[in-house]
Amino acid sequence: MGEFAEKIISGDIRSVARLIRDIDDGVPGVRETMKELYSHTGKAYVIGITGAPGVGKSTLVDGVIGNLRNKGKTVGVLAVDPTSPFSGGAILGDRVRMQRHSTDPGVFIRSLATRGQFGGLTQSTRYAIDVLDAMGKDLIIVETVGVGQDEVDIVKAADTTVILVVPGMGDDIQAIKAGVLEVGDIFVINKSDHAGVEKTENDLRSMLALGNREDRETRWEPSIIKAEALSNKGISELIDEIDKHADYLRKASSDEGAAKKKEKLRLLLRDMVTNRLMEAFSSQLMQDIHFEEAVESIYMGRTDPYTACDKLLLSKTF
Repeated sequence: MGEFAEKIISGDIRSVARLIRDIDDGVPGVRETMKELYSHTGKAYVIGITGAPGVGKSTLVDGVIGNLRNKGKTVGVLAVDPTSPFSGGAILGDRVRMQRHSTDPGVFIRSLATRGQFGGLTQSTRYAIDVLDAMGKDLIIVETVGVGQDEVDIVKAADTTVILVVPGMGDDIQAIKAGVLEVGDIFVINKSDHAGVEKTENDLRSMLALGNREDRETRWEPSIIKAEALSNKGISELIDEIDKHADYLRKASSDEGAAKKKEKLRLLLRDMVTNRLMEAFSSQLMQDIHFEEAVESIYMGRTDPYTACDKLLLSKTF
């Protein structure tokens, strides 16, 4: 094993920060380090926290970090921020809200840019989870930029998925029922001191009841927790519920547990292969003379982009 990988396994913060930066920037050689680290992963418990923008995800994460540290747990946080249109990097809004933990040696917080990635989770985020796992963190919290109906990628990486809503979402809850409501393990109604909390809770319960619950007696039943993250209310209840879900996963039948783990690995490998193919394909395509000829033909009006695309795919010249 290389010296760099050994430093990460020993918990060297500078090396971890450098590797995650290199991952986010797509620096060549990162994959070799990741290969060395992989055998040291699989110990950390991953918590995904997601929800629409403005529901208070970062404030809730801040409270969760404090609660876990009081219990002596080490915590890694990956906050997936919107991408800056100027630098291409994360805007760092989430890290601003978590500054009180920045000097705690038991906490590592890193912002990652979405870089236009749909699904709420980037490939670099998945790599970074493995880095923090190999570093030795007990729990890893992944906070995504915000979700919509089809943006449910967090479930591919998280052991427990927490979804935040706020009172008054109403139609928004109806709109996301076919997406994230089907993958959430725990639902948190944040800002529960606001009007409409009872209606929001009833809407959630109604939507969850519409799901396929034929195996209700043996499957995990998603719970709903009311919280006021700003005043730290509901945080301990959320941690207790996460512990219950972790216990459920540990006690699940071996067949069920193996099937879930294999499905996560299947999705991870599929996305990894897809990304590698896209990178290789895009690199070759942009250097191919036929591509530039196609651009010129479209510009001069001799063809349309649809026809040009079909010809490039059939040419097999790249």
